[in-house]
Amino acid sequence: MTAGEQQPAPRYHSPVMCREVVELLAPAPAGTFLDATVGGGGHAVAVLQAAPQLELIGIDRDYEALKAAAESLADFGDRVVLRHARFDSIPEVLDRLGQPQITACLFDLGVSSAQLDRPERGFSYRLDGPLDMRMDQSATSTAADIVNHADEQHLAAILYRNADERHSRRIAAAIVTKRPFTTTGQLAQVIAEAVPGGDRRRSHPARRTFQALRIEVNNELEILEVALTAAISCLAAAGRCVVLSYHSGEDRLVKSVFRRAAGESAPPRPGLPPMPGIEASVRLLQRRARKPTDSETTANHRASAARLRAVERLNLQG
Repeated sequence: MTAGEQQPAPRYHSPVMCREVVELLAPAPAGTFLDATVGGGGHAVAVLQAAPQLELIGIDRDYEALKAAAESLADFGDRVVLRHARFDSIPEVLDRLGQPQITACLFDLGVSSAQLDRPERGFSYRLDGPLDMRMDQSATSTAADIVNHADEQHLAAILYRNADERHSRRIAAAIVTKRPFTTTGQLAQVIAEAVPGGDRRRSHPARRTFQALRIEVNNELEILEVALTAAISCLAAAGRCVVLSYHSGEDRLVKSVFRRAAGESAPPRPGLPPMPGIEASVRLLQRRARKPTDSETTANHRASAARLRAVERLNLQG
């Protein structure tokens, strides 16, 4: 690449559970489709093709993702507006664009293949690169900051809270002993040595630690509840919100927000039915999380962890 030549937009793989997302969002009323994690634009392209009554506002905190989305969505012209923003700023973005209500909304959580496949982004435990993991590269805090400066107890708490890492204490102790770290390869090696042999054979021993660190760097769980609640409040009657999550912590949070919005509260103890909660503003389009088909997980391993939940806004004035 010559000096001054622009780096090409990253290549994004097939969007996860795209058929199911389109099936749920294409019937939405005419209006604005908000893709709160537009990524490379794969889901957005499919929804706009199937739903000519919708116009898109796509947001993402990753500048490279927005560049890729602009290329993918170029053929839709003025049906598309893209903005650099975190999804917890949904009301502000919509207000600035003069679109206070939306009729469809999508959150595709987690890290994209394009991010994982670029070692310089620091998301991958398989590819050596700087220990970064920032979705928004204008942010200041990186994974290296957490790994090299958090105390052992705090580090263990991050691993357990964000990724249900059963060996969080062992891994945290090993990290504190071996630090400082500058690359993903260094960190992945130390984690592999800390995890017992039996667990190393099930999946890559660094997978959950890297997931937990990425979530912490980007404040993903902290902003998700705020963002989902805001998105639901912006839905017009019969508008729909779909969420794809990729680990148990995300899915539990999405489930809790959706059921609370549907007027349900958590059962007081296991085995009892949900107790009445606040007045419902949505209805659940499915009670259980939907999973990808076997054929999709065979073709795209990243899809195997996906869980899809969806709600539809009630007409409270009806």
